[in-house]
Amino acid sequence: MKKEQTKTKILFVTSEAVPFVHTGGLGEVATALPKALNARKQQDIDCRVILPLYGSVSQEMREKMEFLGAGCVNLSWRAQHMGVFQMELDGVIYYFIDNEYYFRRSKLYGYLDDCERYAYFSKAVFGALQFIDFVPDIIHANDWQCALVPVYQYAVYRREFMKTIFTIHNVQYQGQYGWDVMGDIIDLPGDEQHLLEYKGGVNLMKGAVECADIVSTVSPTYAKELMDPATSFGLDPILRKNEHKIRGILNGIDTDIYNPSKDSSLVKNYSFRRPEGKAECRKALAEKLGLPLDDDVPVMAMITRMVEPKGMNLVTGCIDRLLDDGVVRFVLLGTGDEAYEGFFRQLEGRHPGQVRCMLEFNGEFSRQIYAGADMFLMPSRIEACGLAQMISCRYGAVPIVRKTGGLADSITDCRGENGRGFTFEEYSPQELERTIRAAAEMFKDKEAWAKLVEHDLRLNFGWKKAAGIYADMYHEVMK
Repeated sequence: MKKEQTKTKILFVTSEAVPFVHTGGLGEVATALPKALNARKQQDIDCRVILPLYGSVSQEMREKMEFLGAGCVNLSWRAQHMGVFQMELDGVIYYFIDNEYYFRRSKLYGYLDDCERYAYFSKAVFGALQFIDFVPDIIHANDWQCALVPVYQYAVYRREFMKTIFTIHNVQYQGQYGWDVMGDIIDLPGDEQHLLEYKGGVNLMKGAVECADIVSTVSPTYAKELMDPATSFGLDPILRKNEHKIRGILNGIDTDIYNPSKDSSLVKNYSFRRPEGKAECRKALAEKLGLPLDDDVPVMAMITRMVEPKGMNLVTGCIDRLLDDGVVRFVLLGTGDEAYEGFFRQLEGRHPGQVRCMLEFNGEFSRQIYAGADMFLMPSRIEACGLAQMISCRYGAVPIVRKTGGLADSITDCRGENGRGFTFEEYSPQELERTIRAAAEMFKDKEAWAKLVEHDLRLNFGWKKAAGIYADMYHEVMK
C-alpha cells in the first residue's frame, strides 16, 4: 500500500484578498498564490488563508461562511472579542477574524488606530488556531499589517515546531509608530522589546525581518534594491544584516481572471491565435471615451496610483510635448495625490480629444483599457514587482517600463532579441519621452507591431513557476 504523503501546512496571513476585499497587488497575490500552491500536481502543500472580516465583505460572501467559534484576544490592558469564520473558494480554505469594532469601517487602512487594529489581528491569528482544526507548519505573513505575526511567534508564543516567513510587498510602508504603542498596544515582554525598536520608535517591519526564519520579497531585482539606501526607505541596515535569509521571487498573475479569450467585459474576445478581436476592443474603448482614432497614433494607457514612486513626475514632465506633437492618445485610470489628480484634470482641458483621465478605480473598466490600449506605461522609480505590466502583455498592450524591481525581471526590450516591450533606465522625463517616441515610431510599422503584440499574447505570467519556487522555499525552511 502506498504511504500517504504528508503535506506541508501553510497559513497565509494577509490583510486583504480578492474577491473579498482588496486595494492592490497584495490582495491578488493572497488569492492566486495559495490557489496555485494547492493545485500543484505534487499535492505537497496545503495552503490556507486568514484575513480580517471587514465590513465591506459582501453579504453574498458572508452567507457562504461557516461560524467556527468565538474567543477573546488580550491586547495589553484590552480584552477584545474574536469571532472565527470559514469558507472554501477555488480549492482554498479561507478563515476570517471578526471584530466589528476594528474592521467594520468604510475602508481598509488609514486610521489613527491602525497599529492597534493589526496588532489585534496578529494576535488573533494565534487565537484562531483553537477553532480552525489546522495546525500550520509555517505561518506566512505579508507586509507591515501582519508584521507582528513572526514577532509574536518568536517572542511570545514560541511554538518550536512552527516556522515563520515574512514577505515584503512594499518596503515604503513599514508600520512606524512612537514608542508609547509598545506598552499600550503591542505588549511584548521587556527583554524582547528591542526587536521592534528602530530610530527612536517602533518599526513593525523591522521586527518581522529580525524574527522571521525567511524574508521574501516579490522579485529578484527588488531583493537586491532593498539593500540600497536609495530604495529601502531607511530599512537597509536591517535588511543588509539579514541578507542571508532574504529571497526574491517574481510574482505571477491569475490567468483565469486576466484572460482576453474569455473576459466577459470585452466587446470581442481574442488570443494570439485569433488576435483580430483586439482591434474591435480598441475601437470600442475609443468610442466609449470619445477619443478619435488614427491608425498611426497609438493609444497609450496608464492604470496606477498617482504617487511619486510610480513615476508620475516623469509623465507630467513630458506628456504635454507628446500630445502637442500628436505622438499618442493618452488614457489614465486611477487615483492618488491631489496635485497629480489636478494636473491630469487640466491636461484634458489643454488637449481636447487626445486625453481621457478617469480618477477612480474600476476593475472591469481596467480590463477594457488593457484590451483597447496599444501601449501600457509604467515608468516607476520603485516597483517591487508590479502586476500591470504582466496583465498588459496578457491583453496585448505593449508595456513601456523603467528597468527597476519586477519590471526589470519581467519585461525585456523589444529592440533586442525576443523582447516584450520598451525599457529605459535613466529616471528622467527626457528618457521616458525618447522611449515613448521610439515605441510610437515602431507602431507605424504594422507588421513589426503585430508580431510584437502576438509575442506578448503568447507569454505566460501565470503562477505555476512562482508557486514551485515558493514550495521549494517552504520545504527549505522546514529542514
